[in-house]
Amino acid sequence: MVFRHADPRFPFLWETADQPAARWHGAGEGPVHYFSETPDGAWAEFLRHEEIVDPADLAGIDRSLWSIDLPRTPRSQPRLAPATLTGGTSGYPACQREARRIRSMGGRGLVAPSAALESPSPSGFRSSGGLKPGPSRAERVFVLFGARPGLVGWAACHFGRPRADLLRRVRQLTG
Repeated sequence: MVFRHADPRFPFLWETADQPAARWHGAGEGPVHYFSETPDGAWAEFLRHEEIVDPADLAGIDRSLWSIDLPRTPRSQPRLAPATLTGGTSGYPACQREARRIRSMGGRGLVAPSAALESPSPSGFRSSGGLKPGPSRAERVFVLFGARPGLVGWAACHFGRPRADLLRRVRQLTG
């Protein structure tokens, strides 16, 4: 299972090439689908791209969170420096070139460290004398190239928002 946030008005996957450019694809190269390993990773991606740092701003968020059955995760790993993989928008051209290289070699996707979550990051929770953070882990993202009409998703929430404690773990998006 992987996770993805989405605008509640739309499906959980892009279906056309008119997707805005992002880290692993340029304009017109979509659809490209970005998934997080955990719900916190999916929420962190949203918070990072919207540049939300103030807990007061969380009250205005109404996003869907989806759990998607990913039968096989991609195995291709980008050959880029960690600072490029997790950095800001100035690294996007290098990431897009690397994604093109992977696609040109027949790759249908890639796996990379989460750019949105500081690593390692506590992930999940335990219930032991109250709610306690789970163990830290290096969060990953999974990127799939091309239309994926066969993927099945479940709405974890239709209108939701991330927890305020997640804000301190989000790596801010900078140039």
